[in-house]
Amino acid sequence: MTTTSADPTLLPGVGAADAGDVGGAVDAAAAIATAYFDGILPRLEEHAARLAAEIAEVDALTAARIDDIVEVHAHQLLDESAKGVYGAGFIATVDLLTDTASHLSWWQGPDRRKLVFPAESVKQGIDYRELEWFRIPMTTGRPHVAGPYVDYLCSDEYTMTAAWPVRVGGEFVGVAGLDVLIDTIEEALTPPLSALGVPLLLVNGVNRVLVSTDVRFSAGDVLRPERIEILERRASARVDLAVVRLA
Repeated sequence: MTTTSADPTLLPGVGAADAGDVGGAVDAAAAIATAYFDGILPRLEEHAARLAAEIAEVDALTAARIDDIVEVHAHQLLDESAKGVYGAGFIATVDLLTDTASHLSWWQGPDRRKLVFPAESVKQGIDYRELEWFRIPMTTGRPHVAGPYVDYLCSDEYTMTAAWPVRVGGEFVGVAGLDVLIDTIEEALTPPLSALGVPLLLVNGVNRVLVSTDVRFSAGDVLRPERIEILERRASARVDLAVVRLA
């Protein structure tokens, strides 16, 4: 998979002088992370809005009909493979469809294969409402970045999932989602963050580490503020991501 690395010297307001300045390094790191995810997440927001409009036009939604709608959007998101998008699709809320209680409409990998579970698979009966990437957008109405976690449902890889709530007439109907492998994120962000010369963490909304240049933490660890002092935190305005500098 092709990846792109954010170069701190090429981003607005980020230059070599920032690398030696602790306060500036946190701002620079936030700019680096924002530049990377702004290449991915706005597209997901756009697709969520378009999916909502297309779903609203259908009177009786079946699994096959939703797959027809979603496939075009999933393939367009997979066109962002240069940004590391590995999988994409839509996960319907329970009882949205007329012929099945729940449904995951998902395409992934370099060959863009559709994910299909055998009828006897335990994955077939998973209640998506219990999974972080579905539960938080469903309950808060806000997009969420989940992970790192081992995605046993789809890729079986260490993954980050971004999920955007889809609403029709004010009602939650599911989430539009995309997966990026953690190896891809680390490859893109670790070099420019390390170049700032200050140990930093990139964490999601539940303080799980996505990228770390602090030797005390690795991707997947959970930051517990009650156990360690946070000196600075720069949050993203778009989704639940933040750059953290610790004591």
